[in-house]
Amino acid sequence: MKRLLFTSAALIAFAAASIAIGYWWGIAQAPGRVQPATAAAGAAAGKKILYYRNPMGLPDISRVPKKDPMGMDYLPVYEGEETKGAEVRIAPEKVQKLGVRTEAAAMRPLARTLRAVGTIQVDERALRSVAPRFEGWIQRLHVNATGQFVARGQPLMEVYSPELVAAQQEYLLAVRGVAALKDADPGVADGMRGLVEGSLQRLRNLDISDQELAQLRSEGRARDSVTLRAPAGGVVLEKAAVQGMRFMPGETLFRIADLSSVWLLAEVFEQDLGSVRVGQGAKARLNAYPGEVFEGRVGFVYPTLAAETRTAKVRIELSNRRQRLKPDMYASVELAAADAGPRLAVPDSAVLDSGTRRVVLVRRGEGLFEPREVKTGLRGDAYVEVLDGLRAGEEVVVSANFLIDAESNLRAALGSFGHAAHGKAPAAGPPAPAIHSAEGTVESVGPGEGSVTVSHGPVPSLKWPGMTMEFKVTDPAVRSGLRKGDRIRFEFREAGPGEWQILRSSPAGASSGAHKGH
Repeated sequence: MKRLLFTSAALIAFAAASIAIGYWWGIAQAPGRVQPATAAAGAAAGKKILYYRNPMGLPDISRVPKKDPMGMDYLPVYEGEETKGAEVRIAPEKVQKLGVRTEAAAMRPLARTLRAVGTIQVDERALRSVAPRFEGWIQRLHVNATGQFVARGQPLMEVYSPELVAAQQEYLLAVRGVAALKDADPGVADGMRGLVEGSLQRLRNLDISDQELAQLRSEGRARDSVTLRAPAGGVVLEKAAVQGMRFMPGETLFRIADLSSVWLLAEVFEQDLGSVRVGQGAKARLNAYPGEVFEGRVGFVYPTLAAETRTAKVRIELSNRRQRLKPDMYASVELAAADAGPRLAVPDSAVLDSGTRRVVLVRRGEGLFEPREVKTGLRGDAYVEVLDGLRAGEEVVVSANFLIDAESNLRAALGSFGHAAHGKAPAAGPPAPAIHSAEGTVESVGPGEGSVTVSHGPVPSLKWPGMTMEFKVTDPAVRSGLRKGDRIRFEFREAGPGEWQILRSSPAGASSGAHKGH
């Protein structure tokens, strides 16, 4: 039993030691960490230690050696290793180990492809309806199935209509009257010829074809049934006609469409509409024909937007000579977006997008990188336009930038938010109420007994680099003399842990006796 307990205790101790070693190794290998070998090399080179930083990357530095709550030693930062602002320095061997790649920002045309989805629809210009203008009955159907192909002028059905029979008889009587009165008074003959023209026009208004009228003249007798023919070639999309049925004037009996060309109605998102133009090339892929591409062109951009989907319809015209594209087929669409010319662009992988800002990492030298906020514009297939914040020729990181950005956030914390750490630095006793001086520019002034933000230069007495930070202002006389954009020389002291208070200020360049406040 004792042996079992001893063995269990040994295993637990070994596991705890393994975890501790692994944790220490992970910290030591993190990008940008100063490893013991590096610290020893700095000491051997006789470099001056500027300060000590938190080994876990927290925004806390110290002017003297100390330990964190976990007992880990703060890491020394030597001369030449510090960075300005939010820059980050990484050893060249680590840069290579991380696989960091850079590419120069350059002017280039943005090849942009818009993607959308849509359905095949009938070309509305090639759609025909057969709707007789008279009442009648269908005596015989020649085309009796939906989907059947018909040619222009092909018989569709034979119909009987009392109105049509009466119109034929009226026409024949007028023709016979003209023949009978050919030797009569010219006025009477002209009146009869007018009756012929009127009755003929009535037949035409009833949509009787020229072929039927020619047959009526040649036979000289009214027919009980009249053949209705296809007004255009195509496919029968709808057939309401049934043999023997009665139909009313204007009732649609057939709908015929020419499918030799079809429309693809694509739903394009609102933000992409500015890149769509009439005549623009398009490619369509359909689930029915994997691997095949059907090419067409944009024929029309519809003027309305669907509020529910925030999309607008774009009509793409496709050739369909082989009748393979069928109405209501689903298709995915690619549109080659119009490009206004070369633009300053970087690879899209170089842009770190937090949702509220976009940042790129600019290579400033060997192992030195600077995060820089940029304003982006159009996006291409692999590149994004940069409108502001970057110049042509500057190199940006296109791979491993997330790892470098994590380190640069540490530096930004030290540079912009680490001023409280200066007050915490002394390890022995409270800090002396020393007064320090600096020159800077007022960035903003808070209301009441609030604060003022000043972008100041180096402070030798504190060994601070130039930075932008917040100061307390409790003296109304001092506060009333500060305006945004003022260039000032000011004196300040540490009012409490992490709090710095401006005591006096004067315009930069003025004599030291012309202070504002006391």
